[in-house]
Amino acid sequence: MEPVKQYKTTETPANQNEKLTSAEMGKLWAVYMGNSMSKCVISYFLQHVEDNEIKNLLDNALNLVKEFLKTIEDIFEKDNFPIPAGFTDKDVNLDAPRLFEDEFYVHYLNYVGKAGMSIYNVAIPLVFRKDVNDFFLYCMNSTIELLEQVKSILLNKGFIRKPPYIPIPEEVKFIDKDFLNGFFGDIRTLHALEIAHLYDNIENNVTSKAILLSFCQTAKSKKVRELFKKGEDITNKVIEHYMEKLHKENLPAPAYLDHLVTTSIVAPFSDKLMLFHKVDMFSMKIRAVGNSLAVNGRHDIALVYTKSLANISLFVESAAKLMIENGWMEQPPEAANREDLTSK
Repeated sequence: MEPVKQYKTTETPANQNEKLTSAEMGKLWAVYMGNSMSKCVISYFLQHVEDNEIKNLLDNALNLVKEFLKTIEDIFEKDNFPIPAGFTDKDVNLDAPRLFEDEFYVHYLNYVGKAGMSIYNVAIPLVFRKDVNDFFLYCMNSTIELLEQVKSILLNKGFIRKPPYIPIPEEVKFIDKDFLNGFFGDIRTLHALEIAHLYDNIENNVTSKAILLSFCQTAKSKKVRELFKKGEDITNKVIEHYMEKLHKENLPAPAYLDHLVTTSIVAPFSDKLMLFHKVDMFSMKIRAVGNSLAVNGRHDIALVYTKSLANISLFVESAAKLMIENGWMEQPPEAANREDLTSK
């Protein structure tokens, strides 16, 4: 497996003194926070991996993460922007026993890689300063390259089941009045986009459920453990509802990954890191559900997504409150408070 290409900065005098916009600040800050967390997680994975091909994949991922962090630090230092605290060696115990089997590491990189892509995809049209734009283009391209390596391992090692096959249409058809039905009347079969998003949501959620299971086992705080258990229950119900829609039409779904979590109860990560991880990834689920709703047609599936969205939002709020209560939630860059300024 080829290592990922290294990032090379390109900067022109024309934009050398250009200030960072709010979008550039916000997206760089978010990417820094996520990657400082990923550095801890992947570093721990590397302590226990045995499969050489998967180790090479993790090495490539860690090198990318370090590159991203260094590039953002350079941009922030140049603009006198304070480097976020993020996550450090204090948030990971590299001596903790193995918590996951090697196979899980590949599913995990697939999971977080897709989350990263969603950030870069939104950032690229919003950033204009050349060094920042070049950086996000590099993030997107290098993450695509990494995900291609992930897919190759998933397929070659038989770790994944491809999305379902469906018949090729015999002719062009136009939608009729029953297209939106989901509860009453003639209910059509799922179309290709609905199947694709159900599959993707299941794939993401079975990985999320396994992570929540591991966090429930290892979190030190009772409040944090209880919240993770709540998140696991929400995720499990969502998976069951999504799978039901596929199975009803005799279509296969991705399998659970819970068996890839060991019985260790020693925490490799701080409660702060684990809570941030789930706030971050549940927030990404909100975007995934929104994308799914955008291409869905059937009322019954829309209801499942809407309920899922409500439960995910409640979990994120509860987790955020717990982080704030513990002084763990770092604040993103914010606009000037004009009322506060005029009162001084």
